[in-house]
Amino acid sequence: MLSEEEPEALSETIVVEVAYALPDKQKIISLQVLPGTTARQAVRESNIVTAFPEIDVDTAALGIFSHTLGTKGMPSAEEYVLKPMDRVEIYRPLIADPKEVRKQRAAKAREERAAQKAQQKSEG
Repeated sequence: MLSEEEPEALSETIVVEVAYALPDKQKIISLQVLPGTTARQAVRESNIVTAFPEIDVDTAALGIFSHTLGTKGMPSAEEYVLKPMDRVEIYRPLIADPKEVRKQRAAKAREERAAQKAQQKSEG
């Protein structure tokens, strides 16, 4: 990150943001970086880990405006070169696998339907 004492260098930088959010706390850090800076480098330069020490900068999933880097044809966080006004988002790991949660919900619904049918048979 460049300091404000280097005004001639500032004209050669771009402004980007690094964002991280928890359910009860969020932070967006605006910083100036050199052209050619990657998403992962910007996260390091932002020093966001001082506010959120649980972030593993080397392995955290990153995205640009809700597009996860390294998926769906997007370059990885180490390859994505930032553009002016890009927002690098740091994603928290999932607590539960969404597919597994859906399976459990469907199984529970099947069990409830079976129990209702059994109850209706016993009543009728």
